[in-house]
Amino acid sequence: MIITTGEQIPGKQITQILGISRGSTVRARNVGRDIFAGIKNLVGGEIKEYTKLQAESREQAMQRMQEDAQKMGADAVINVRMHTSMITQGASEMLVYGTAVKLN
Repeated sequence: MIITTGEQIPGKQITQILGISRGSTVRARNVGRDIFAGIKNLVGGEIKEYTKLQAESREQAMQRMQEDAQKMGADAVINVRMHTSMITQGASEMLVYGTAVKLN
């Protein structure tokens, strides 16, 4: 399946718009990561534990969006966007969404 942030796919023609395809996940921090992050916060630099958590969240949300598009019978998802928001203290949602389309 083609996934793109663009409105068009070079060499392909969009024949049908199927709707919005979406995928999300909510992840919480854990005590182990928070301890290392707190130490890193004192000395500065990248907090790799949180970077890894965000990367895993993006991949899971992207996979769920693709599965949603497949259920609709899509060949591609265009105009893909990502959004994150804090749900509660220590937990965030990662939302990935786009337009599921059929191609010719």
